[in-house]
Amino acid sequence: MSSEDISFHDSFAGSIDSNWTWLREDPAGWRFTDDALEIRVEPGVADTVKNALLRPAPDRREGSFAIDVTVTNLTVPIQQYEQAGITWYVDGKPVFKIVKELIDGGLFIIPGRAPMDSVTVELRVIVTADSFTAQFRPEGETEFRTATTGALAAPGKDQVSVQCYNGPPKAEHWIQFRNFKITKLDA
Repeated sequence: MSSEDISFHDSFAGSIDSNWTWLREDPAGWRFTDDALEIRVEPGVADTVKNALLRPAPDRREGSFAIDVTVTNLTVPIQQYEQAGITWYVDGKPVFKIVKELIDGGLFIIPGRAPMDSVTVELRVIVTADSFTAQFRPEGETEFRTATTGALAAPGKDQVSVQCYNGPPKAEHWIQFRNFKITKLDA
């Protein structure tokens, strides 16, 4: 087992750290509660997502890191591909994601298409200099499950994002994000 060192934590309780930036911000589409950030699931896809909250990612040349966030659907998803989770960007382009997504009437963790009945799920991405592992832990469980692994290009201008998109155009669906953290993992 590895030891862990939390290098960044944002509970999203009433404010966000100054290193976050909004991609295509719609100020009416996000809000705070006492213990979370809520973002409206607006129509759009990866290239047009509104209210994606981005921050600099940890420097993968300095070791392995885990990025975690807790995601709760406040409204039952109804729109095909409605989703929320973590997206990894390199040089301004999304390169992979782990999300809770509605597909053909069922909720799944994507990638991997693992069924996800829990309203709340903790999503985790583990990155190294040249790879990623996407994991999830449904509410009430203690162990993470691996959704997929993959290769990453050499570190560039890496950013990590919490975001949601493919929302229904005529309904207000909201996602709650809590307890975002970056942890340095030592072997």
